[in-house]
Amino acid sequence: MSHKDRHVFVYNKTKETFLAFRVRVADSFFSRLVGLLGRRSLKLDSGVWIVPANAIHTIGMLFTFDLVLVDQNFKVVGLRELIRPFRITWPNLRAESVLELPAHTIFKSRTEVGDQLVIERYEAKKAADGSVAEVAEFAPRSAPEQVQAAGAQRMVVQ
Repeated sequence: MSHKDRHVFVYNKTKETFLAFRVRVADSFFSRLVGLLGRRSLKLDSGVWIVPANAIHTIGMLFTFDLVLVDQNFKVVGLRELIRPFRITWPNLRAESVLELPAHTIFKSRTEVGDQLVIERYEAKKAADGSVAEVAEFAPRSAPEQVQAAGAQRMVVQ
């Protein structure tokens, strides 16, 4: 999978709910700078995971979204619902990364500060019959660059 099109899913282990299934990883200088700029909206079950970050701005954005601030162990340390365009959030010094998700995602998933998240990557795998399936790895990681680590239990998602 190329660096620019990596995606992860986000699962709230505490509440046993999914926040999003196709979250783009923004971990380079350029991808973090751009974030959601230039988009007119976010599709349901999508988003952007900005690593590292502890605050964001919405200057130049065109839509409202939810923000989940996460520490290095993927524990929720802050929540901002319905962030409007042309705003700047205060830094949360406990946050290591942020998830920009569609509006109302926090409410729908019942996510609260202190909840434990699982953030894992998708990987395309060929099945024995030649078809391609998405494979999700389930194992908490301590740092975003370790998301690609091998050896986790696998589950096929079609």
